[in-house]
Amino acid sequence: MRAQPEQQAPPVQRLRIRYAKRGRLRFTSHRDFSRAFERAIFRARVPMAYSSGFNPHPRISYAGAAPTGAASEAEYLEIGLAEVLDPQTVHGLLDESLPDGLDVLEVVESPGGSLSDLLQASHWQVSLPGAGDLEPLVEAFLAADEAPVQRMTKKGLRDFDARAAVLSLRVDTDADTDTDTDTGPAGAGAVLDLVLRHTEPAVRPDDVLTALTALDTQGVLPAGVSPLLTRLKQGPLEESTGAIGDPLHR
Repeated sequence: MRAQPEQQAPPVQRLRIRYAKRGRLRFTSHRDFSRAFERAIFRARVPMAYSSGFNPHPRISYAGAAPTGAASEAEYLEIGLAEVLDPQTVHGLLDESLPDGLDVLEVVESPGGSLSDLLQASHWQVSLPGAGDLEPLVEAFLAADEAPVQRMTKKGLRDFDARAAVLSLRVDTDADTDTDTDTGPAGAGAVLDLVLRHTEPAVRPDDVLTALTALDTQGVLPAGVSPLLTRLKQGPLEESTGAIGDPLHR
């Protein structure tokens, strides 16, 4: 009879972490990040709790990861520890062990419950180098009852209604449009301010851009230039105001 695996003790402390993906590290996939984070945990000698079973894994729960290629100031995960530590100590240890561009921004003690359930909406900045006047496109999109798009997923080609997930969309006239994005030439362009409700299946900023492209009869959206997507915030949605709260301080 095969020996039963050793049962691991449950975590004595859970910590929630907000981190950023910046610069060229925005091209890190979720799998790449999880490997880098586990290596950072090991290098920092953080006393992790482990799962039970024949192949124990450190207790790390990822929530609401941004698409590969998108920058973010609001990525979240939760870890379970085998010892009680000061969250600020863990913050310093992890930030020193991760590469520049994967930056730990905040570490707090978990109050319990599901972190994923708190991530109900996201605020995005979409920079489009070389774009023309997007106001008519935005107005047409917001006036539409639906905006059907298609995207290939792990489950095959899926249909999405991009309009249903959009809580707000506007052209940000105050944003800097002369920054080199590493994905296209620097120069004049446009920036969209976008708030998305998290739906199932998830609607992403690039789905909204696909819908806008379908409405673009004047060629104001540049061809062959990749947008720079940056998630500025994600968290619980206040339905009455449309505001996005802080999931680490609820």
